[in-house]
Amino acid sequence: MKGDEIEIDLDALERRMDGAMAALRQEFASLRTGRASASMLEPLQVEAYGQMTPINQLGTINVPEPRMVTINVWDRSMVSKVEKAIRDSGLGINPVVDGPIIRLPIPELNEERRRELTRVAAQYAEHARVAVRNVRRDGMDQVKKAHAKGMSDDDQKFWQDAIQELTDRAIAQIDKALEAKQAEIMQV
Repeated sequence: MKGDEIEIDLDALERRMDGAMAALRQEFASLRTGRASASMLEPLQVEAYGQMTPINQLGTINVPEPRMVTINVWDRSMVSKVEKAIRDSGLGINPVVDGPIIRLPIPELNEERRRELTRVAAQYAEHARVAVRNVRRDGMDQVKKAHAKGMSDDDQKFWQDAIQELTDRAIAQIDKALEAKQAEIMQV
């Protein structure tokens, strides 16, 4: 087997790194910034019909005003369970029940809460960086195995550099997203 026949699947590594970035964006969307957003309810699950169910599968979520989210719960028997899930979520929102509609008034964030949310955002970003570094390690392991099977030193260097470039680009994206999210949180 000649060394130039050995290929490393950079596309697969890049897809996995992009997956870490997509997960980070979803986590960032769930952070409350003082503005109403339907996405802040996405991570919430409700015990419904014997299983954990996302809130958006139990009712219609709307944002009628910049500081208000409403949930029109389809099954009236689920209203109290949805309300309890929101209260227990740690979002810091006090739901107001009006028949099948649950109103979520979004309070202004105080300075302490803003700082706390920026720390949470930084933790989310660090988790994403770790995921990207794990993908990098897997890619480097593939290169080492290929080198052991006869890949030339030049090819090994080429693939290592290509994987490092992907990693650097992904980490830079994560850092840029974190900076933007922290600025959004601190904006009054």
